[in-house]
Amino acid sequence: MPFTPFHLGPGLGLGLPLRKYIHVPTFILANVIVDVEPFLVLLFGLRYPLHGYLHTFLLAFPIGLALGCITYLFERFLKPFYKIILLETDVDLGFKSFIIAGVFGTELHVLLDAPLYGDIEPLYPIIANPLHNPSLAPEIYGLCVWMGVFGIVYYFMLMSISIHGRLLARRLA
Repeated sequence: MPFTPFHLGPGLGLGLPLRKYIHVPTFILANVIVDVEPFLVLLFGLRYPLHGYLHTFLLAFPIGLALGCITYLFERFLKPFYKIILLETDVDLGFKSFIIAGVFGTELHVLLDAPLYGDIEPLYPIIANPLHNPSLAPEIYGLCVWMGVFGIVYYFMLMSISIHGRLLARRLA
């Protein structure tokens, strides 16, 4: 799903309900970062597969690890912002939560793309795609859309609860 918002669906739909356990900004970013590869291929007209090495379980893993480490390093600067936009709670997540979010997000991206595209070799160095099944496209796209809808509704509920709590606190003060 190059450059599509479809990967944001699983990022929001799974990430927000799990925000007490995994770092949601890392998870959301991990779900879309793998598509840097097709973006660069198309942007620069590279003679390289649209879905190359980043779209393998083997390389998605260290990309997720690196992303988890990087977002962990920036956490102390960005946490206040993440809390304002309700992507984090008051629970301080440990390093492991960032790593899990990064790896789970990048691997999920590969898992969702593998059935859709014949040029993906998800099990590299095995040069085949046993997961390729384009007939699953409607189900995969539908799943991503509905997870996105769920994530957006969940986010607006979080916002409503937060606003209601602040209004209630003002009345009681």
